[in-house]
Amino acid sequence: MVADSTMPGGTRTPDAVAAKLEQLVLDGIIRPGQLLPSERRLCDKLGVSRASLREGLRVLRGKGIIETRQGRGSVVARLIPRRDDSPLMHLFRDHPRTLYDLLEVRSLLEGESARLAALRGTPADRVVIGHRYEAMANYVSQPGEIDVERLARYDHGFHLAICEASHNPVLVYTLQSLTDLLLSSVFASVKNLYHRPASRERINSQHERLYRAVIDQDADGAEQAALEHLESIGNSLREIEAENERLVRAAMRLEAWQ
Repeated sequence: MVADSTMPGGTRTPDAVAAKLEQLVLDGIIRPGQLLPSERRLCDKLGVSRASLREGLRVLRGKGIIETRQGRGSVVARLIPRRDDSPLMHLFRDHPRTLYDLLEVRSLLEGESARLAALRGTPADRVVIGHRYEAMANYVSQPGEIDVERLARYDHGFHLAICEASHNPVLVYTLQSLTDLLLSSVFASVKNLYHRPASRERINSQHERLYRAVIDQDADGAEQAALEHLESIGNSLREIEAENERLVRAAMRLEAWQ
């Protein structure tokens, strides 16, 4: 039996207060880098005394979850390093073949996140997903040259919004920890495929299908749309790679006769 964490008189223990604040961070209600609300507001929201709140914040500072900055207050610490410069990450970034491995990982994570988003997403989640989708769709519908990096960030933001609607913090933070690699895979697909009319139309259609399935709370349809989208990208990139290799071989044969 778990002991009650409330002290006589209704005052919660510091660990209980810290746990409630941790849950707000895990749920994405208070995000890394965000300034915590005032003590008075937190006390009202959590139903705790100011003394208990301060002790709870001390517990979180000890864990490195929040940081207190002079003259600014307390903010949630960056939970995931901004950039991982480990040798392994260098290997991943510098060898193109890992792009296909990354697409497989994205399929595993994003297929499930799309299914969960359709099942668990709230009206507020669907509003955010709608904003992200519309920003991406509006950008690609405008005349003029497409900025590959900008479109990649719109694309990534759309997929991340769907993941956040899964309400699975482990899934969300796992994807966020791979942000650099994920952006590289999106960048590669946009750079190599988006200038081709057939590929552009296919990608736009796949995004719309995924969006509609999540918004309509069609879990099976959302999962299938996400998986087919990523499989299609992988197949298209392999076709381009094979085509380039054929062109190189043909050029070498031609040179041999000259």
